[in-house]
Amino acid sequence: MPVEFHGIAPLLQVFHMPAAMAFYIDKLDFVLKSSNSAEPPYDWVLLARDGTELMLNTMYEADARPQAPDPLRVQQHDDMTMFFGCRDLDGLYKDLIARGVKVRAPVKRDYGMTQLWLTDADGYGLCFQWKSE
Repeated sequence: MPVEFHGIAPLLQVFHMPAAMAFYIDKLDFVLKSSNSAEPPYDWVLLARDGTELMLNTMYEADARPQAPDPLRVQQHDDMTMFFGCRDLDGLYKDLIARGVKVRAPVKRDYGMTQLWLTDADGYGLCFQWKSE
């Protein structure tokens, strides 16, 4: 019998932890499940929503963080996208628009999926998708 897996929790390196947490908590309703300290400022957090987990870690120590993100590093985020299963893409779209998130309307793809694409505060790609009806 094969060994079972019980989920996945991607780790994203983020430039500004408060902005990253605000995006995932305030815009996508994740909750703080665990962190490296009892109170902010956090260097590492584990966020969760509906059985989905995501870890965020600061790219730089607080005393070594530059004034702005390195554009080349942000550009390299294009090579990774997180895909989330979501049945109610129209509802999610309306909710995100109401929360001020820049997002395009869901699109039916020729390979049988309807997808809603956006980027987070650090430029990482997120795709919410479900099998087209």
